[in-house]
Amino acid sequence: MSTILLLHSITRYLVLIALIGVIIQSLVGLLQKKPYGPLENKSGLYLFIFTHTQLLLGILLYFTSSKVIFSGASMKDSFARYWLVEHTFMMLVAVTLITLARITAKKLSDDSAKHKRLLIFNSLALVLIITAIAMSGRGFFSLPS
Repeated sequence: MSTILLLHSITRYLVLIALIGVIIQSLVGLLQKKPYGPLENKSGLYLFIFTHTQLLLGILLYFTSSKVIFSGASMKDSFARYWLVEHTFMMLVAVTLITLARITAKKLSDDSAKHKRLLIFNSLALVLIITAIAMSGRGFFSLPS
């Protein structure tokens, strides 16, 4: 197993933990009308960093992994199609949602609106990530073989 693949597999847990943490913080902040403070900002920053580290590792894997096969035949093989198109597309959308959540929430002046934006965008990203992991058939707690 390559080092990049192992790092990519381990980093997913950092992303998931940070993502769930930000979602919970946002939900609590929204329901309890809490101010958006330095703790929420720092949590969002860590999520942003972990997510983009994961993205960079994924891009490296995309062009170096034997699982990604660049040919027309890939579209007929569900395993090859998953790694070439489906996983990649869903994860890019999830990264985009997480990025937009952070960037647009920072520009909002109302704390409630910040919590709501983070809750909605990050929850959608979490659903996509869970769906993509489930579609891989490997499960959450498996490391690549």
